[in-house]
Amino acid sequence: MEIDRNLIPVLHDTLKEYTNVKILNQDILETDIRNLFPERKHDRKIKVAANLPYYITTPIIMHLLEEEDCVQDMVFLIQKEVAQRMKAGPGSKEYGALSLAVQFYSNVQSIAHVPPECFIPRPKVESTVVLLSRHEKMPVCVKDPAFMFRIIRAAFNQRRKTLANGLGNSGEAGCGKEQVLEAVRSMGLNENVRGEELSLEEFAELSDLLLRNIL
Repeated sequence: MEIDRNLIPVLHDTLKEYTNVKILNQDILETDIRNLFPERKHDRKIKVAANLPYYITTPIIMHLLEEEDCVQDMVFLIQKEVAQRMKAGPGSKEYGALSLAVQFYSNVQSIAHVPPECFIPRPKVESTVVLLSRHEKMPVCVKDPAFMFRIIRAAFNQRRKTLANGLGNSGEAGCGKEQVLEAVRSMGLNENVRGEELSLEEFAELSDLLLRNIL
């Protein structure tokens, strides 16, 4: 799949010897993955390999990860810093909403380092090949994943604030500061805890507590 029309003739010429290749001039973010393979059996999932445009890496990865029913393993060439963010854990500066989203859906493994001299023209960044293997069993049980990710985004949108202040001031979270404090206390956490200190399991627990209070 390639969005640049100028590259389509080049791809057709380069891949003309291969009868099992189909070239599509489409935007992956506007493509219904299920409809690409109408002959696919329901229990047979797609594997994806891609050299992603670095400026829209995150939206593409999330688009594919959310296709739980049809996309299985994914191999991507991405910017080194993005790979580090995917694998980051609580308390590190790289840890954020992307880390939690990717780890919620998949296991992340760095396969190879790709230095700038491997490209023409040579970029100013280093690259990494990563493998995302979808979980056979979800790592956490959460009542409403969409709501959990609203909480996560709100927590990291105001990273320097405490979790209670960040979520309490966010219209996206849909809850007040006192509700957050009550949930934080019930989890046995410090009232001044920040979102970057919470694990995926703790965000799932927090999400369920807040959802129960809101409903």
